[in-house]
Amino acid sequence: MEQEQIKDFTRGPILGPLLAFSMPILLALFLQALYGAVDLLVVGKYALAQDVSGVAVGSQIMQTVTGLVSSFAMGTTVLLGQKIGAGKREEGGQIIGTSVVVFFLVGAALTALIPLLSGALASAMNTPEEAFDETKRYIAICGFGAVMIVAYNVLGSIMRGLGDSRTPLMTVAIASACNIAGDLLLVAGLHMGAAGAAVATVASQTVSVLISLLVLSRRTLPFSFTKKNIRIEKPILRRIVRFGTPIALQDLLVGLSFLVILAIVNALGLIASAGVGVAEKVCAFIMLIPLAFMQAMSAYVAQNHGAGKNERAERGLRIAILVSTAFGAVMFWAAFFHGDLLCGIFARDQEVIAAGFDYLRAYGIDCLLTCFLFCFIGFFNGLGETGFVMVQGIAAAFLIRIPVAWWMSRATGRLFYIGLGVPCSTLAQITACFVFYAHIRKKEELMRHAETML
Repeated sequence: MEQEQIKDFTRGPILGPLLAFSMPILLALFLQALYGAVDLLVVGKYALAQDVSGVAVGSQIMQTVTGLVSSFAMGTTVLLGQKIGAGKREEGGQIIGTSVVVFFLVGAALTALIPLLSGALASAMNTPEEAFDETKRYIAICGFGAVMIVAYNVLGSIMRGLGDSRTPLMTVAIASACNIAGDLLLVAGLHMGAAGAAVATVASQTVSVLISLLVLSRRTLPFSFTKKNIRIEKPILRRIVRFGTPIALQDLLVGLSFLVILAIVNALGLIASAGVGVAEKVCAFIMLIPLAFMQAMSAYVAQNHGAGKNERAERGLRIAILVSTAFGAVMFWAAFFHGDLLCGIFARDQEVIAAGFDYLRAYGIDCLLTCFLFCFIGFFNGLGETGFVMVQGIAAAFLIRIPVAWWMSRATGRLFYIGLGVPCSTLAQITACFVFYAHIRKKEELMRHAETML
């Protein structure tokens, strides 16, 4: 990676560099979300309702797997960012080499397990009988490409840790174009339904990884990296696991909580299942801005924390929340008042569109809240306080989100009220974040006071 692409967040203006770093991440996330969205869009226009449900349920499962891998890879981003901020770039080769080996093993395991468990996963989701075969097929085919999902995410985490958010954008843009072409050929042209969408997704992810490797092989890293580095260094592994495991565990269990909600909805029938699947695809886009700020904050705070500039890190948090909230207000307006138009992009069945809109209105409320939450999560991840991130995420998911959704499904059966479990849990998480932030600031003040006494 060329030296000018490595961003130093520890000096100079905050807003400009933070936005410049966030925008490529946002576009990359947008294009990555386009994978599943294009699958559902093409299937919704050229296939049957059971294919829509199959892609919706199957892609939600694969999204959970992707989130797990991406979150665990955040350990690499945070560790690499902290070492660069502390001026210890020479350890970068060891961090990258250890990450390559560990994530290769993770990818190989997922590639072997997911296809074998595809039927069990479809059953666990209460998949409507009409859509069971399509769901199982979609999961199995995507499972064979799990190693590519892992490779893409670890490469992206390494580049973001170095301050490079442009290369992941370029590679995913090319892959998204391949995915669109594949969907049009296999689903619209050859009428392969959910299976065709899965094949197109795996093929495009493979293209993304190959291009990433080609680009990286032709660039010069700002530290030494050779074949000898491609091995597990136990001290490095412990740090990656320490940072990454709490984030991954939280995202896994939070993802499972959304799968539980989807299983609750699936019990209401095919239309409800397809409608929520469509709404989830819309949500994947309206939540992109807070997600981009979360990833940018992790890299920004990691560098400043490594350099001992925690006050600068806090200023960045406040700026990120203000900018993200402005975008969140726009997303709320679009989702709450015009969700039928958004759902209509992915489906033609009016009953499915109406069901999706009803569920999406609850997510519109959540748009006003996640701007705070995701910036806080990125801030705490950058500090290495991933244990707190894990606890608050899991507690909110299983003590609030799922119980509210389950109770509302019994009490009303309406998708809007079921969806309210999401903003209710987010509000509780924000409260916990403010309390923990106050705790951190108080601890820093006590440390500074102790230093002055000495």
